[in-house]
Amino acid sequence: MDLRFGDSKPTDEERAAVDALLGPPESSWEGADRSDADLRWARGGREARDRRDQLLPALHALNDRVGWISEGALDYVCRRLTVPPAEAYGVATFYAMFSVRPRPATVLHVCTDLACTAAGASELCATVEARLGPESGVKVERSPCLGLCERAPACLAIRAGESARPALEDEAVQAEGGSGGAAPGDGKGQGRRERNTLHATAVCAPATPDRAIAAATAPESAPTEPAPETAVPQTGTPALTLLHRIGTVDPTSLDDYRAHGGYTALRRAFALGPAAVIREVTDAGLVGRGGAAFPTGRKWQATAAQPDHPHYLVCNADESEPGTFKDRVLMEGDPYALVEAMTIAAYATGAHRGYLYLRGEYPRALARLTHAIEQARTRGLLGDDVLGQGYAFDIEIRRGAGAYICGEETALFNSIEGHRGEPRSKPPFPVEKGLFGKPTVENNVETLVNVLPILTMGAEAYAAIGTPTSTGPKLFCVSGSVARPGVYELPFGATLGDVLALAGVRDNLRAVLLGGAAGGFVRPDELDVPLTFEGTREAGTTLGSGVVMAFDDTVPLPRLLLRIAEFFRDESCGQCVPCRVGTVRQEEALHRIADRTGAAAADDIALLREVGRAMRDASICGLGQTAWNAVESAIDRLGAYE
Repeated sequence: MDLRFGDSKPTDEERAAVDALLGPPESSWEGADRSDADLRWARGGREARDRRDQLLPALHALNDRVGWISEGALDYVCRRLTVPPAEAYGVATFYAMFSVRPRPATVLHVCTDLACTAAGASELCATVEARLGPESGVKVERSPCLGLCERAPACLAIRAGESARPALEDEAVQAEGGSGGAAPGDGKGQGRRERNTLHATAVCAPATPDRAIAAATAPESAPTEPAPETAVPQTGTPALTLLHRIGTVDPTSLDDYRAHGGYTALRRAFALGPAAVIREVTDAGLVGRGGAAFPTGRKWQATAAQPDHPHYLVCNADESEPGTFKDRVLMEGDPYALVEAMTIAAYATGAHRGYLYLRGEYPRALARLTHAIEQARTRGLLGDDVLGQGYAFDIEIRRGAGAYICGEETALFNSIEGHRGEPRSKPPFPVEKGLFGKPTVENNVETLVNVLPILTMGAEAYAAIGTPTSTGPKLFCVSGSVARPGVYELPFGATLGDVLALAGVRDNLRAVLLGGAAGGFVRPDELDVPLTFEGTREAGTTLGSGVVMAFDDTVPLPRLLLRIAEFFRDESCGQCVPCRVGTVRQEEALHRIADRTGAAAADDIALLREVGRAMRDASICGLGQTAWNAVESAIDRLGAYE
């Protein structure tokens, strides 16, 4: 039985929010006033269904304007897109940043994940809740990682409304006199691009109760967010490859980017041709930097060889792994590099359309990238004739809405297409049937940005960096009990101790979490672990996305493990039983043994091992397969409950 919304009607404001994205309705079947023609036939059904991928942007439009999604508004979206109400409701309730129940226009998201928990986020949240109170018109929500771990504890204030234009976007627009928005279009390949102009955001990190309350009650006058280079302690170091422009180049200026080597790589790509570009990437030994470490050249070649067209390129900028913030720093500090790298990847794989799936919790990255894409389009670096080479390519930004699982590539495809962000079974693999059922290449931000030095310095020189099996530079996100948290660039093969020495590890180090919540702990006497994919594997841990989170003896380890279990329980999409049930059982067992050790905890530890094996062996995707890793390593390597 389908879900119905009865007689619920959208308000004028809700209609305006949807119509601003989709255009005015063309018939009463879509919500316009009834005419005689509408009594004789239905129009627009097939065309509307072809715009199913506009469902997530439409929900964002409502959430940005009103602050929540009412039944009437959701019904109106369903009519406009010919989406069954039950399916639209399932999508709207899938994402943490949306609400289908009334809530205040201002929501303060306080991060309570690993780095922020260790920095006192729980106390911060309790104080803010007590001081604001229900009459303040602000809803305080405990949030998973906001990607601000180097400035923990952190919070993000979002205020819905029509008139509050984000100051960050204004800065980018004024810097080059351009338009921060993008031109409208019509569906797949020509979709309407979202305009981040209807709501105000304020990032507060590090947060104190006073600053958090100020951010929630007056986002427009909140303290200015620090420049991206403050997250790069190595700024100015000549040897940097991926981070060398951050802090040196104005991230809003295309001219400044080009003056510092920008678009040199794209010009060489056009000179080489698609096949030779793929060969360069393959010879360089570049592998994915998101954790799976799949050879990038093989992925590109497999996509380019597919006879089915069109091909798509998807940039996965939904970094939601607790402790990870490198992609945020790249996008905020060097946005044109990502635009150029996506253009090269698309050219090599025969794609003419690219989607950049960006975390909904990254407002400054959204403003910077929106501006960069618009400027590149205006200057002939995107569009129908890139650099006069007769090659057409354009990029559309799609915002996520708070779902860790959408970092999995097929879940991300479902999200873009307007479905719940649940992983698909493989095969078929994305290179054969990916986004919209067409061949698709998907890479994360760091992987794509590595393509630029490969083409500018050559595959041989790039492969000389690092080790023979893990080539090139790697970005590490260092946070926790260190003096200088931030993003560090080192060649593969550097040890964990090398990274911590740069960051200034504090005394009384108890443990280091590698790879984030899906990674594993190592002891203070294991800092000689080489930071390569094979080196960490041999050491019984994982490199993952490059998280290095240090904890001293003031951090209660059982509480930390419980937070990891809570994270995976919350973020499981619920599609498969091993993960849906296993993450709950894992959290329950950790609650029971939180204050127990030794024999009293033995039965629950045995249960944890059994549940962990079941999740690892039978879950459909990496979330369930890795949900037990950190807990297992804490028990086995750190003796967490002895």
